[in-house]
Amino acid sequence: MAEWPGFRTCTCIAVDAQAYGSRNDRNQSELQHDLPRLLDRAATRAGLDRSGWQIQRTGDEQLAVCPQDGSEPRLVDDYVRHLVAELRHHNAQRVPEARLRLRAVIHQGLVELAENGFAGSAVVATARLLTARPLYDALAAHPEADLAVLLSDDVHRSLVMGGHTSLTTADFTRVTVRVKEYEAAAWLRVPTPGTPAPTAAQEPGTAGTGKPAAPVPGEPAADRPRPAAAGTAGAGVSHEYRAHQVNVTNVTGSVDARGAVFGFGSADG
Repeated sequence: MAEWPGFRTCTCIAVDAQAYGSRNDRNQSELQHDLPRLLDRAATRAGLDRSGWQIQRTGDEQLAVCPQDGSEPRLVDDYVRHLVAELRHHNAQRVPEARLRLRAVIHQGLVELAENGFAGSAVVATARLLTARPLYDALAAHPEADLAVLLSDDVHRSLVMGGHTSLTTADFTRVTVRVKEYEAAAWLRVPTPGTPAPTAAQEPGTAGTGKPAAPVPGEPAADRPRPAAAGTAGAGVSHEYRAHQVNVTNVTGSVDARGAVFGFGSADG
């Protein structure tokens, strides 16, 4: 695990489990076993290496600090998306009482490795954000959700508003956090399970919305692809949806489809 002298600009990622204190001893132990492994898998799938992060573990809570290296957009975007997927898979195999739901915070600022953990106002701000009432209220208002995420105003402004992720301001709700002496604006998001990753045909911020990518700037309308005209290659192929011409075959039991070829079509194209 790499260390650094003095203060460095870092990203702080903190997570906390809901209702940890109400669990019995065995469930608390299982949660402490599952949480770091779940976070590791989400990071790996997002192309992030948590072995290089400084991590402070406290039961059902983790605070990770990593010097900024250009991977920050993936933290806000890919890491959160994979964390939602990992939580959904984890909870699908457990009874409702053992379900794991998380509050998460991402902030950035100057941090120093100190004798007993981390030093710096950025770490204090991260801790305050993690106990913010809007995070608790978000999970209560969305019982189907496994994760609620809060970005500090600085992270939201530099990464989301800066256009470095597939998210936009419309994906967040602006809230005011007041905890002890700390008061600041922050940006709340409750990710929807199963939200697809953006494709190459989508612009940043259009993932999961169905919004097509905008035309290429400077490309004349006449030069854009059009449906094939009659008499040309591809002519006669119709993309019209004809529900009354759909045939459905129901099969009960197992089917040996080795060597089979399945296709879709209709007599009139």
